[in-house]
Amino acid sequence: MNAIIIEDEKPAARRLNRMLDKLEVPIIAVLHSVEESIAWFKENDHPDLIFLDIQLSDGLSFEIFDHVKVKSSVIFTTAYDAYALQAFKLNSIDYLLKPIDDDELETAVAKYKELLKNLSSKQESSNLQLNFEDIKRLLVNPIEREYKKRFTVKVGQHLKMIPLLDIECIYSENKGTYIHTSEGRNYLLETTLESLEDELPPDQFFRVSRKVFVQLNAIKDIIAYSNSRLKVVPNCFKEFEIIVARERVKDFKNWLG
Repeated sequence: MNAIIIEDEKPAARRLNRMLDKLEVPIIAVLHSVEESIAWFKENDHPDLIFLDIQLSDGLSFEIFDHVKVKSSVIFTTAYDAYALQAFKLNSIDYLLKPIDDDELETAVAKYKELLKNLSSKQESSNLQLNFEDIKRLLVNPIEREYKKRFTVKVGQHLKMIPLLDIECIYSENKGTYIHTSEGRNYLLETTLESLEDELPPDQFFRVSRKVFVQLNAIKDIIAYSNSRLKVVPNCFKEFEIIVARERVKDFKNWLG
């Protein structure tokens, strides 16, 4: 098995390469743009697997497949909106939301290996390929869906309803998931950050790191931080510093508009 990485953010590409090296996945090329990728595919044997970001410096990576009939399977490594990812997850080997988690990456690679083991014909192998035309249509016209409008939390013997607009951030700490409100209160949720990916409206909430979602209207200030990262200052959240992971800075700025 061999693989390539297509990722425009070079620090993210280097990190992913190191992670895959630990999983003994040989990386034969690291590409950074649509144009570079098209040229590479035309001149080289196609790999077994592609680790693919969606938003590259010179366009969407789907443009590659308009010019080249790629014979590889794909695992997405992207920060693209969760509702679009949910729409085409069934067609892909897997997708990994940045910042990439070691365990999730290992699971995705294991899933691909298991699929290969179970294949008995070239026809079955072709079923691993993504239908890129369908995926592009989904990204242009994402599925309409209902997002959460409020959370219901237990306070003693009572249930309290908290509208999304009253939430400054949602964070994980000590294996628990909490919401922090504009009143400065923390409430424990019976869920995980991962399960909230598809439930929070993406125009209001952004996952700045593995640990935190921030709410747009609750951001008081944004400050340049070390190693090309950003520090987000909410109106009243003081539990810890909220730092935008370096791999997410570009998407965070795009989200801010």
